[in-house]
Amino acid sequence: MMDATDLPRLCEQRGWTTRSRLILELRAAARRKGRGLLPDDASLKRMIREWTHGRRGLSPEYADLFAEVFGVPFATGKPRAEAPTPSGVDGMDLAARLATAATVDAPLITLLEAQTQSFRALDRQLGAAQLLQQTEAHVDQMTELWRYTLPGPHRAALAAAVAEAAALAGWQALDLGDPHKAWSLHETAKSAARESEVPAIVAHVTAQQAYALLDLGRVDDAAALIQHARLTAGGLVPAMLRSWLWAAEAEALAASGAANQAQEALDEASRALPGQDSDDGLPFLFLDDVHLARWRGHCLARLGKAEAVQELTNAVNRLDPTFTRAAAGLRCDLALAYSVRGQHEEARAEARVAEALATRTASTRQRRRITRLLASAEGQSGR
Repeated sequence: MMDATDLPRLCEQRGWTTRSRLILELRAAARRKGRGLLPDDASLKRMIREWTHGRRGLSPEYADLFAEVFGVPFATGKPRAEAPTPSGVDGMDLAARLATAATVDAPLITLLEAQTQSFRALDRQLGAAQLLQQTEAHVDQMTELWRYTLPGPHRAALAAAVAEAAALAGWQALDLGDPHKAWSLHETAKSAARESEVPAIVAHVTAQQAYALLDLGRVDDAAALIQHARLTAGGLVPAMLRSWLWAAEAEALAASGAANQAQEALDEASRALPGQDSDDGLPFLFLDDVHLARWRGHCLARLGKAEAVQELTNAVNRLDPTFTRAAAGLRCDLALAYSVRGQHEEARAEARVAEALATRTASTRQRRRITRLLASAEGQSGR
């Protein structure tokens, strides 16, 4: 029978080099067993550290989950008396971490940001299922460096990089149907963003967190959070981000049925959107007239407006084909728009295209929307 102190060895045997991977497997085991939500990642990491050092015994619940993960039984009960951390080890560990963090400089931060950008490009085409573990490991590595880097310009720049990488991982978690993990990762992103003191990053990660609220049906809270991010940012952020904030607010307002306010927000987003030659230096945003049209069509479809079909059709014809997940959402919106107009055959056709795209990217979030749409379309056509 295994003990919690065997966890590092068991992980090493499987090639799991980060606690994030173990946590991912633990959450998957909890879902398979129908357990409720586990604590956030930071809490789980602390618990794993205490278990592996023998300072905390496993409860029957976690012993059962680890047995599910590793396929062997685990002992429960009190921690082993002989397992406490030897005197001086923590101090040695701190010295090593500080020494590693002292190597942080501008070229290293640029390299880490480039890695984040590569994950963004892969994510939009391949989907989160292929990348979340890698992105989380990337966030963990950067966060570890950030926490032990001494104050100064490199720490602030690294905090900005951590914020956007954590926000990307949070968006991937949301796409995979885990709003709890998405919320937790965005909390990490917000903490880092605040330390970076970059208004654009603070506004972006704060507003993006609202999508976890949207997915939970808390549409008024989502709209309020995005509005808070937009008002706090004021004129301190580039025009492209102002447009994005208005469009995100419009989406939340449309979800709440506030048609007039949503339309006003969309108009503001259009007015704020800069020209094609503009370069606001925001690698975390993909927004142009095509994507804004897609957003507008989404809002109109949610509001039951017949003109959504034309808006969305135009966006379909102009969308960059590498935006696979965005295309799935766009087709899903088009299916909704056709359904509102009573064109149920067209709605089913678009929903099936959306389903194929969502399957390609393993987007749980989009597949849930499509399942509801197909059920609704089948029900309408059967009347």
